Amino acid sequence: MSYFLIVVIVLVALLLISSVRVLNEYERAVMFTLGRFTGIRGPGLILLWPLIQRMNKVDLRVIVLNVPKQDIITHDNVSVKVNAVVYFRIVDPSKAIIQVANAWDATSQVAQTTLRSVLGQHEMDDLLSQRDKLNADIQRILDESTEAWGIKVANVELKDVDLDESMVRAMARQAEAERNRRAKVINAEGERQAAQTLVEAAQALAQQPSAMQLRYLQTLADISHDKSQLIIFPLPLDLIGPLLNRGGTPPRS
Repeated sequence: MSYFLIVVIVLVALLLISSVRVLNEYERAVMFTLGRFTGIRGPGLILLWPLIQRMNKVDLRVIVLNVPKQDIITHDNVSVKVNAVVYFRIVDPSKAIIQVANAWDATSQVAQTTLRSVLGQHEMDDLLSQRDKLNADIQRILDESTEAWGIKVANVELKDVDLDESMVRAMARQAEAERNRRAKVINAEGERQAAQTLVEAAQALAQQPSAMQLRYLQTLADISHDKSQLIIFPLPLDLIGPLLNRGGTPPRS
């Protein structure tokens, strides 16, 4: 009789131990009683009815999901491989357990198809220059797709964009051609501005003959600093014209 009592006590103790659960602050328990959903518990100490209740533990922390590289054909028919990182968390544990069999795998598959769908609608230049906009578009679509599973997609980041060697060389030639074009445009714009400035200066000097004379004298002063021993310079008639008029017309021979 005492042996039977000891066995009963041990079995009861094992049942009590198996019915005790401790959940961390970031964990929740989705409870099922005889197969029916009966609520969410946690964190802390939880007691389960043996053989009657069971629970599914859910982690509420942010999950980092690496989306493997996807072969994508862009809108301008360029073949690239792109991978991404998705940050999401479970906000409704009951939906994450009841509505979907595996929230991680489901989110990963939706992220892969969404990545191919969204990037395939844009050109190659957009993948390189408009990443923030593409990240926001993918995040919005993923968030709408996973809302029914109790999942909130916080952020999406495109990581690497791999190109073929031929495409890399073609882009390098395109960038070089673009730099040459900009250099020529800047040079032409500088020539135009210089020509316009010269025209304005010529018009200003033409309106004031005395200004032309002052400019001529300034040029002579600049030449005088030259180390050359022989200096040849023209003598404009408009500079000596007033002197000739004052002295009168020389007699003809």
